Amino acid sequence: MSQTRPRIVITGVGAVTPIGNTVEAFWNGMMESKCGSAPITRFDAAEFDTRFACEVKDYDPLIHLNRKEVQRMDPFTQFAMSAAVMAVEDSGLNVELIDRDRAGVVFGSGIGGMWTYHHQQQNLYERGGKPDRISPFFVPMLISDIAAGHIAIRYGLKGPNYATVSACATSSHALGDAFMLMQRGMADVMLAGGAEAVICPMGIGGFNSMKALSTRNDDPATASRPFDLGRDGFVMGEGGGILVLETLEHAMNRGAKIYAEIAGIGLTDDAFHITQPAPGGEGAVRSMKLAIEDAGLVPEDIDYINAHGTSTPYNDKSESAAIKTVFGDHAYKLSVSSTKSMTGHLLGAAGAIEAIATAIAIKEQIAPPTINQIESDPECDLDYVANVPKKRAIKGALSNTFGFGGHNATLCFKSFEA
Repeated sequence: MSQTRPRIVITGVGAVTPIGNTVEAFWNGMMESKCGSAPITRFDAAEFDTRFACEVKDYDPLIHLNRKEVQRMDPFTQFAMSAAVMAVEDSGLNVELIDRDRAGVVFGSGIGGMWTYHHQQQNLYERGGKPDRISPFFVPMLISDIAAGHIAIRYGLKGPNYATVSACATSSHALGDAFMLMQRGMADVMLAGGAEAVICPMGIGGFNSMKALSTRNDDPATASRPFDLGRDGFVMGEGGGILVLETLEHAMNRGAKIYAEIAGIGLTDDAFHITQPAPGGEGAVRSMKLAIEDAGLVPEDIDYINAHGTSTPYNDKSESAAIKTVFGDHAYKLSVSSTKSMTGHLLGAAGAIEAIATAIAIKEQIAPPTINQIESDPECDLDYVANVPKKRAIKGALSNTFGFGGHNATLCFKSFEA
């Protein structure tokens, strides 16, 4: 690792999740092994194979937005804006005092404004198919990059600005891109993350058609059970997460608090199948190895992994196999948890939410749990922090996200030492 690259640290975090609408509530929910899964309330799901999800609850966008802004933003953008406001406040960053030409946003969504599409399509067909019934805000509300634009407008951030779209790896790629942009000297401050809001008829129906979702309608609270023998699919989640990244020099100059250091990234593709992971998690093996190497670490320096851990039969066994390939005997000394057991799968927002969980795990020296560990799977035989959190030393950590299309992204974090 080149010693000339600037170090990148996390100074602020913001989140809207199915187990809490602030980072504090999100973390406390994980420490309480809280489950966010419940019957769907967003629409009538009576005819669907899956009738439950991890919805965001008691969310009030008017806390951070005015009424006109809410009307002109899809729910995924509302989640994004709330998370951004909380992250900037948490960082203590005064945007009036920074060089805003050197501050930017990389913020993605795996699918974008699916609710907006749903409502506008209804307007078109229910009102005689007349195109003048389509709102002039339809396209600006729909497109995945609009959240990054709104965040920049809110704070006047004129540096690099765009969206990443790579399915479930979306916001890990956003963080990885922000990290690389800062290392290239293009920015001192970056806001990076992702948001998703697809608990809607086409979202649930589409994943049902793929047989990807759990159908444990009789017991939603135990439906998301990563690495458990009884897992039968993932549980849809929604929400948004964002991290404030700064160069260490910029953060130190203003006396910022620091959660952790983002030290390395690994980005690969399986080049195997549009939805199934490569045998043995081959692509995941390479992404984890690259992230550890990029951070200037060795496998034995890693103490905790926030796993992709979707609760699907293929992913969980292939990710477990990949971890054992990368770490060898050290794999059994790791704590590995899937916070999706509590939040469900936030798709394009998963990487950001899980990066926040990983950074706070390092700061607090506590590994969050994987809840709903009921029956062991012989192919998944690592320490998954079953059901309750675990106090332990965490100096190095990985966060894995793997997306349809074979996209793999691994972020490597370190405890901060000046």
